[in-house]
Amino acid sequence: MNVSLILIILLVGAFATFLAGDKLASKVALLFGLAAAGASIVLLNHYNLGENISFINQWITQPNISFALKADGLSLAMVLLTTVLTPIIIFSSFGNEFKNSKSFYALILFMSFAMAGTFLASDGLLYYIFWELSLIPIYFIALVWGNGDAEERKKAVVKFFIYTLAGSLFMLVAFVYLYQKAGSFLLEDLYKVNLSAAEQLWIFLAFFLAYAIKIPLIPFHTWQANVYQKAPTVGTMLLSGIMLKMGLYSVIRWQLPLAPMAAKEYMYIFIGLGIAGVIYGSIVALKQKDLKKLLAYSSLAHVGLIAAGSYTLTLDGLRGAVLQMIAHGFVVVGLFYIAEIIFRRYETRVIAEMGGIRSQTPKFTSMFLILVVASVALPSTFNFVGEFTVLYSLSQINIWFAILGGTTIILGAYYMLKMFQQAMLGETNTRIFTDVTSNEGITLVLIIAVLFFFGMYPKPIIDLITPSLEEILIQINRIN
Repeated sequence: MNVSLILIILLVGAFATFLAGDKLASKVALLFGLAAAGASIVLLNHYNLGENISFINQWITQPNISFALKADGLSLAMVLLTTVLTPIIIFSSFGNEFKNSKSFYALILFMSFAMAGTFLASDGLLYYIFWELSLIPIYFIALVWGNGDAEERKKAVVKFFIYTLAGSLFMLVAFVYLYQKAGSFLLEDLYKVNLSAAEQLWIFLAFFLAYAIKIPLIPFHTWQANVYQKAPTVGTMLLSGIMLKMGLYSVIRWQLPLAPMAAKEYMYIFIGLGIAGVIYGSIVALKQKDLKKLLAYSSLAHVGLIAAGSYTLTLDGLRGAVLQMIAHGFVVVGLFYIAEIIFRRYETRVIAEMGGIRSQTPKFTSMFLILVVASVALPSTFNFVGEFTVLYSLSQINIWFAILGGTTIILGAYYMLKMFQQAMLGETNTRIFTDVTSNEGITLVLIIAVLFFFGMYPKPIIDLITPSLEEILIQINRIN
């Protein structure tokens, strides 16, 4: 199977959605989103049969740039996350009305196309192009269809765009330098380059700046909360559920194997930055009064732990990080959708203005509670598998890393359950809160089903990603 088929479906879908007009745009976008998800599953089947899933074509002769795509277990896991969440996110928006909806839904598919391309690209410059392309749709989604004051929204979105673009330029410089050494941008050729310790440090830092902003890690996180709050919920889902995983994936795929000496030398510093994000994000989340901002800082804490696991340079750390990426993608999309459902009824995201919802909507309350406990890594949920594996890997490096990283569970349980209590319990609100619609219920049930299924049986994903991670570790541990 040609791996480029997934990208073709998403790109053609974006154009077809725009041409379909406002009335049909959402349905056409959902159709192409489901088609991309189906193609990803077929691709997974071919991969499991042992086929070499790659596509390479000479694009530009000088410099030597190839349109090179390759699907191994790691990239397939991230493509599946992208293509499965995309139709879920599109379907979740059916309860909202958007002006110029054909452009809105076309941008969602185009963003999915760019993110999938980032995960599949095996040529450095092609990867960089997909990386930058993903910025364009989310910029317009947040700017045009976002929430709140237009001027404040513009400031937040422009800051995010410039900040991310500026960080990525350092990564581009690193690729150009590596090209001069390898004579090619192909990943397999870049892996063969022998760099001195000093060269690796600068390459490592150049990639780190781009990834730390995208993930985000402190102190490069300042764009996150405002953009998450100002973007429409669909945009927030795309950012938190998929886009930030581009940075985490890239740490494992590009940064660590290309500069392993620097990764080993400064391991403790970068693990420390990740854990600092865990503590900082959790403490700031405790003080939030806006539901979307609380979830934004909660996400900051979780991705800090994922990054810390990645920088352990152990199989358990990398495997736990990837498992947690996927789990976090589903649970954070579910939680932001919960915030959107409440906003549809009450037109507020202020937690203090909610309350008493449980007595009116037992079904919604039950699904909300399941997502809350999944977020704090209750055993039997998907998040538990990833977080436990990451914490175990941290304990192998230093027990204090595991203890400090574990605060995400303790603090997370406190602020998430406190938020749930304030929003759902207490005296009955005078405003009527209707129970979930069929569309809302289907969306939440799908997400919950994934979290419980892989929480009880993560073996398919573990078997999928482990061989690729082992190959990356061989590259990291090579003799320079």
